[in-house]
Amino acid sequence: MKKFNIRKVLDGLTAASSSSSSASPQSGNRENDIIQETLQSEHFQLCKTVRHGFPYQPSAMAFDPVQKILAIGTQTGALRLFGRAGVECHCQHETGSAVIQLQFLINEGALVSALADDSVHLWNLRQKIPAVLHSLKFSRERITFCHLPFQSKWLYIGTERGNIHIVNVESFTLSGYVIMWNKAIELSSKTHPGPVVHISDNPMDEGKLLIGFECGFVVLWDLKSKKADYRYSYDEAIHSVAWHHEGKLFVCSHSDGTLTTWNVRSPAKPAQIITPHGKQPKDGKKPEPCKPILKVEYKTARAGDTFMILSGGLSYDTVGRRACLTVMHGKSTAVLEMDYPIVDFLALCETPYPNDYQEPYAVVVLLEKDLVVIDLAQPGYPSFENPYPLTIHESPVTCCEYFVDCPAELIPALYSVGSRQKRQGYSKKEWPINGGNWGQGTQSYPEIIITGHADGSVKFWDASALMLQVLYKLKTVKVFEKARNKEEKPSTDIVEEDPFAIQSLSWCPESRVLCVAGVSAHVLVYRFSKQETTTEEVQLLEVRMQPELNEVDSPDAGGEQASAVSTPGASSSPQSSAPQTHPSTSSNNSSDGLRDNVPCLRVRNTSLKQSPGYQVELVIQLVWVSGEPPQQITSLAVNSAYGLVAFGNSNGLAVVDYLQKTLLLNVGTAELYGSSDPHQRQPRSPRKARQPSGGLCDGNDGFVGSEDRCKSPTSGSGSPCHSDDESKQKFLERVKSKSKLISKSVANDFGYVHNLVMYCKAKMSRKFSMAADQKQDGNIRWQHSLPSQKPQCEVEAVSRRKARTIPKNHFVSKSNARDNSFSRSRSSSVTSIDKESREVITSLHFCDCLSRKSEVAAVTSLWVGTSLGTMLAISLNVPSTPDQRMQQTVGISFCGSVVRLKGGILRMALLDSTGALQPPAYECWYDPNAPEEERERTKRRRPASPPSTQENQDSHYAVVCSEKQAKVVALPSQNCVFEHNITENSFVLRADVVVMPAGICIACFCANGHIMTLSLPSLRPMLDVNYLPLTDMRIARTFCFSNLGQALYLTSPTEIQRLTYSQETCDNLQEMLGELFTPVETPEAPNRGFFKGLFGGGAQSLDREDLFGELAAGKASRSLAQHIPGPGSMEGMKGAASGVVGELARARIALDERGQKLGELEERTAAMMASADSFSKHAHDVMLKYKDKKWYQL
Repeated sequence: MKKFNIRKVLDGLTAASSSSSSASPQSGNRENDIIQETLQSEHFQLCKTVRHGFPYQPSAMAFDPVQKILAIGTQTGALRLFGRAGVECHCQHETGSAVIQLQFLINEGALVSALADDSVHLWNLRQKIPAVLHSLKFSRERITFCHLPFQSKWLYIGTERGNIHIVNVESFTLSGYVIMWNKAIELSSKTHPGPVVHISDNPMDEGKLLIGFECGFVVLWDLKSKKADYRYSYDEAIHSVAWHHEGKLFVCSHSDGTLTTWNVRSPAKPAQIITPHGKQPKDGKKPEPCKPILKVEYKTARAGDTFMILSGGLSYDTVGRRACLTVMHGKSTAVLEMDYPIVDFLALCETPYPNDYQEPYAVVVLLEKDLVVIDLAQPGYPSFENPYPLTIHESPVTCCEYFVDCPAELIPALYSVGSRQKRQGYSKKEWPINGGNWGQGTQSYPEIIITGHADGSVKFWDASALMLQVLYKLKTVKVFEKARNKEEKPSTDIVEEDPFAIQSLSWCPESRVLCVAGVSAHVLVYRFSKQETTTEEVQLLEVRMQPELNEVDSPDAGGEQASAVSTPGASSSPQSSAPQTHPSTSSNNSSDGLRDNVPCLRVRNTSLKQSPGYQVELVIQLVWVSGEPPQQITSLAVNSAYGLVAFGNSNGLAVVDYLQKTLLLNVGTAELYGSSDPHQRQPRSPRKARQPSGGLCDGNDGFVGSEDRCKSPTSGSGSPCHSDDESKQKFLERVKSKSKLISKSVANDFGYVHNLVMYCKAKMSRKFSMAADQKQDGNIRWQHSLPSQKPQCEVEAVSRRKARTIPKNHFVSKSNARDNSFSRSRSSSVTSIDKESREVITSLHFCDCLSRKSEVAAVTSLWVGTSLGTMLAISLNVPSTPDQRMQQTVGISFCGSVVRLKGGILRMALLDSTGALQPPAYECWYDPNAPEEERERTKRRRPASPPSTQENQDSHYAVVCSEKQAKVVALPSQNCVFEHNITENSFVLRADVVVMPAGICIACFCANGHIMTLSLPSLRPMLDVNYLPLTDMRIARTFCFSNLGQALYLTSPTEIQRLTYSQETCDNLQEMLGELFTPVETPEAPNRGFFKGLFGGGAQSLDREDLFGELAAGKASRSLAQHIPGPGSMEGMKGAASGVVGELARARIALDERGQKLGELEERTAAMMASADSFSKHAHDVMLKYKDKKWYQL
């Protein structure tokens, strides 16, 4: 019988609908016949793979001393389990309630979690993806504390009312045995003792249960007789209790910073009262109260003094002191300061038995934003070097990029230079949390994640094989001078907090050239070197990007309105540009008193020692223009083969030659169109100022309200509309306050939300009207102007030291001023904010293509995408030989627009005639600091250039994806062969052209949470999954796709979530994931000794089944708690086992159970064989001993 596949039917339907709805010319059918696509929907499936980073908002912790597994619960209901480096797992409670306590079933492969919604869950850790077996939801009482004795199946649950209930963890049913608070205290207290804060059994007598109440009351309960043996009372509230392993003493920590030690048989008063951090008065009075001691642990050692470890308890006069962990060992006391508040801590001991010497060897300290493990066996208590990738949030992540299938030598090169950055002083012992086993994955390609941070640092991570390890850290702040205090802080900053934050980055893995853009409108170019060098002077290039006229509101005056309508970028009095020998360290005021030609940051003017790794090649800074701050960079691209960096913002586009340190191009966006500008532009009328929306790249950043507006500095007069000093001061304060509000909104949640998809949807609700059916001219060329001509576009580059400067009249703008207004409207599912209309450079792409219809040979080109949906092409004439490249200037000519789409352009790519992806040209890496005789500069390595084309014949294709559409355009004819409307009611946040094992596709992430893939070049929908609604701008800022079906995003300020949309990876995921549970023998119980066994003493066991079972205790009230079978239990499996999928699940479960039983049988067989061999050996020895003896000699 032929297998029915619903996916193929859906493929046919979507392909038919796509072909019918797409406006494809006739040539599209011909191209589809030529290019055979191999991608099918069967190649795609979406699933999460692994989560990296520190658990966000941790709340509880537990440790299995036999399996060596650590579990951490969070306030959002998440569970993170850690074993050895590379073995970690993430689980999530469905309710999302905070985890208040965790308890391992030691060496059983199970975990109990108690949540703030009064539910208890049993997790099965014997599978690679843990699942809930059982849940119990309390309805009448609130859970406050849980205790599970070692090798016991009965869980004690304390409640807010002071009662204790008992749960069978095998069936997750309540026992009828209940310890009521009034029975526990009887008449010893006149008031309610408060919630239960501690439960533990006596290490030497399992029948004695110690119950601690919040008010300071402690009861030793006899489980057999169902009554209290002893009651202990103290005036201060109790936070925690710890036993001595012999069961004769216990210690309580109190809210006044005291520790009380009690003898079990002397309940009248404490045996000892100490205040570890209190000042002892000389007159013998009670010490001054201290802060509460939140937790204490009492551990013993066979050879040496006992350990008493506590958190809190500091004196109240230590204001501003960081959280501390106190280790009291014998007579010595060590106070260990932590970087963050302490959430919980656990002492790691050699034995899991509470009635034996504990022999503590380490302390795991869970902080709010870090995990620290302290070595107790070495003097000074050094910490272990943490192998987990828990430092992602060391500074808030501001941008993220993901590279799959990188050059094989790249990761070793980054690791070699990054290993020198590691801190010293760690413990020499191995990391003590080393349980679990690595997965047997088949993925062998290298993966690298790059994260940019708020402090200006850039981190490179090795993400191969579902692991994550930091390779190298680059600090961009070293290039700049840091202000020592707020008074020295320059007044030219456009952001008050984190001015060095990374906004976007462009990286070429083959050449190892890195380009970084920061929020202070600066761009840094880095090259990789394995040798240390000292740079005497940092190369600086200051760029003056003139605001377009349609971005500056004109004053509301009838006589001056007409004068403001001038050619964008024109200047009546351009300033001369000359190289500077000193950095711009103070405000350079123009004639009207406003800041002019001043960068936002100061580049250091002293020598810079650069360690092996990434070393700065060039610093590019945008400067203030006539009182207007520079607009932040919204797009960035670097190409090592051409030696060029291109970047754009809301003011226009700039192209820099980082080899010659010169500015090649600096034009406004409108001037890119030439005379064929489809948009009608004119200045906007002034209107009331609005509050910024929170993104650092809002379209109206740096502009003020109508009462504080100034005339355009290019309109001729150059004077502000209010000439008095008060207006000037108000203008500057408004600019600063706007940036300050944006910067403060970023710091919330310590996630750096300053760029909602590069330009933060500055066009959330724009209005525009385009000239209908206006034909684009692809043959417009802008030539260099003659020196005698008056420049219409001011292009200035202020360079320092060895930087060269291109004359201002290098280019001529032929665009004409428009008299009619234009508007654009768009609504989004996230928000609808009225933004000022402006065209922003949103995407850049270097390639070798046929940019003009008349061209027959591919030329070097730069594609420019704008926020109004236009893709433009710029032709670059790069000198061919290395000598000519360093002496001649790169020629630039404009080719006009190629295609227009709905929404802003997000991604552009080039396909060859066979439909294969044509990557940009690159230069192979060489060490720039190597000696000249040893350095063999590798020849430029370009991908195969598209073949020359005949007339009326297309040889390659441009793929363009916007926020609404995707189009495939044939070149050089510029005919749209395929078109697909991605979304109507939402918009695309991230789009990437990625290579899959079976072909090429476009991967998109929309604001409504959908993840979609489209095949290339036909743009057939392959995948559409409603994955994750956009609830946080952090997701929009960090979501990125990569090759081979990999993707990631920042799911919290501290965690990276990786996912795959590849069916092959999903099928192999189980093999790739690590195993948490491994079969380990439980250590032998401590020896009772001859005299203890003969005369009694030692640990006394208890048959809890006789006390808590249904026969002895009866059934509990049904209304007290509700049992809920989990998806991982047999009941849950039976409920899901409907149809073929259920049958397969049952078969897999049965197979796993059979394999487990066969494994146990094999172990038993091996044990029997070993026993038989031992018996045979002993029998042979006896035979040899009595072989030659007579019967009377026996």
